[in-house]
Formats: sequence, structure tokens, C-alpha cells
Amino acid sequence: MAFQLPQYRAPDFFREELRAAPDAVWRACEQDGVPPEAFHSTSMFPEYFKIGGVWRLAEESRMDSHVVLDDSGTLRVVEMRNLKRGDRVAVGRTENGSQGIYVHARGFLPDEDATGPGEEFVFRQGRSRETAYARDYDKLIALLRHEREYGRVVWVLGPAFTFDARARAAMQAMVERGYVHGLLAGNALAVHDLEGGYLHTALGQDIYTQKSMPNGHYNHMDVIRLVRRAGSIPAFLREQSVRDGILYALTRQNVPFVLTGSIRDDGPLPEVYADAYAGAQAMRGLLRGATTVICLATMLHTIAAGNMTPSFRCMPDGSIRPVYLYCVDASEFVVNKLIDRGSLSATTMVANVQDFIIRVAGGLGIFG
Repeated sequence: MAFQLPQYRAPDFFREELRAAPDAVWRACEQDGVPPEAFHSTSMFPEYFKIGGVWRLAEESRMDSHVVLDDSGTLRVVEMRNLKRGDRVAVGRTENGSQGIYVHARGFLPDEDATGPGEEFVFRQGRSRETAYARDYDKLIALLRHEREYGRVVWVLGPAFTFDARARAAMQAMVERGYVHGLLAGNALAVHDLEGGYLHTALGQDIYTQKSMPNGHYNHMDVIRLVRRAGSIPAFLREQSVRDGILYALTRQNVPFVLTGSIRDDGPLPEVYADAYAGAQAMRGLLRGATTVICLATMLHTIAAGNMTPSFRCMPDGSIRPVYLYCVDASEFVVNKLIDRGSLSATTMVANVQDFIIRVAGGLGIFG
């Protein structure tokens, strides 16, 4: 099936309630990291602010942040902790234009009501393991073919891929064939992927036979030691002549990745961000410009990425297109939790992610 981006329908600013709306109000922060009272908190939807009688779009909207109006007239979306004293922050708790702030949740709807008033936060219905996903696979495969040429796909991966040789190989093929433009993960994904390439195990279990190896619980620790001794993942790959896997493919193809740590990490590997806020900043940097985000089997990274990702992207030619967010997990709880957190533009699929990636790579004709 051919993929076609939906047309964005901007709000009708000639509607009386928007035409007559006042300018947005801006108040200065009195101290670093503290917004003024009645601050406006952003969503992932397109948000417009009336300034000097003109409605203007904040181009990098994302969940739970603030809009700052610079002296140059630029609108910046800024996390609370990154606000500076004197920053002028939008205030107002209504989103229908009555305070000069309009949240446009209906811009990609195909009907004539897309520019009219409606519920801004109507949560989409979650789906279960009993749902049929055949059409979702077809749409995703068509989307990935489109994005390979015209978009930017960022994958958010849990370590489940590393425990099965075929799933690991399928993800490697996705990287090598140009369907991965960035990757977000934790320490575990990288450790066990490198363990798979070096010792053919993950957590001591053979990735081909799923048999536990004698003293296998040492394997991942031995790999961490060697990577730390080498000083970096690329250096380890060279020194140990590892020639397969997800990290191998990312490094060889010069695809950027961000590994963010947790309190339980072993090691961790040299590239892993130990500072949560520094890691979050790096994640945002990699997500900036993403047009499709696919989150697989990692609840906390998925929710974090979902909250950092807008539902739209302003393109260099001035057009506005949707950002597609997929969440795939074997647990209904995980995919529904993402939606409960407010990531309303997500497509959720309840599936084993190892089977998922093999099916997607097979549908693209790059893995059999």
C-alpha cells in the first residue's frame, strides 16, 4: 500500500472567538527554574499564541513545558528546570483562545470539522491482545518506506531484542537498510547486544538455543569490563572483532544513539548517561526532528520519549506534518499507561516485540 501524509488544517483564525481574542499574557520568572503563577503548561499538540494581534505557532511543543517569548520575538518551549530569571513565560489556563492561547488538537483530522472547536484532550481507546493488528502492520510498513526517504525514524528499544538471535539480526538489518535514523535505549540493551556479539549469549543464555551456559551470569559483567577497559563501544567492537548486532550496525552506519542509565545499571558502559537530566537533554536532542518514533518493550523510556515528542513537525518548506508514535509491548498495561500519560497521538500494539520486528523487517523485504 502507498503511504500519503495527511494534510494539516490550520485553525480558522477568522472565527469570531479567535479573531476577537486578546493577546497572550507573558510574565517574567523571578528566579531560575520557577515559572510565574498561572503558567501555561504545554501539550504535544500544535499551540498558537496571539502576539501583536497575530496568532503564532510554537514549533517545538511537547508535554509539560513552558513557552518563553524572547526579546527577538522567538517562541521557545522550555522545561521548568531550564527556565531562567527574567524569561517571559506565557500564562493562562484556558486553551480555547480566550486568553490568547489556542491548542489545536484536530489539525490532521480529514473532515471539515478539523478547524472548529472540540475536545482537546479526548483520550483514545486502548487496545488489547485480542485486537487484530494486520492493518497496523501494513500501515507501519508503508510509513517506514516513506520515512526512509523523506523522514527521520527514531527507535526506543528495551533489551528484549538481544535475547533472540533472529530478532537481533532483524533489528540489525533495519539499521543497515536505512530504516533507523536514531536510537534511544538503556544500559541493558547495549550490554546484552554486545554480549550477544562477543559470546553469543544474553544474560548467559545462548541467543540461538536459549540454553543457559555454565557460569553464564558472569558473561555480561565480563563484557562490561572489556568495554570499560577499551574506553568506548566502538573501541570494544574493534578490539574484540565483533561483527554483528545492533550496536555494531549503529556504529558502522554512523547512526546516533543515546543510552540513558538507571539506578540499577551494572557498570555502566562508558557511553551511558549517569546523570538523568543530562540524559534527558540528550534524548530530546535526538528526538528533535524525528517524524516517526517507535517504542518497543521499555515502559519508562517509552513514556519519557512520548512526553518529549510533539504530535507535529514544522518542515523546512513551511509545511506541517504529523509525528507518528508507536508503542509495542507484550503488556496491555504498558501501552495503556502511555496513553494515560497524555501521549494521545500514539498507535499501540500488544505484541511480542521479537515477533514484531521480524514481521516488520520481513514485510519490508529485508529479512527472511
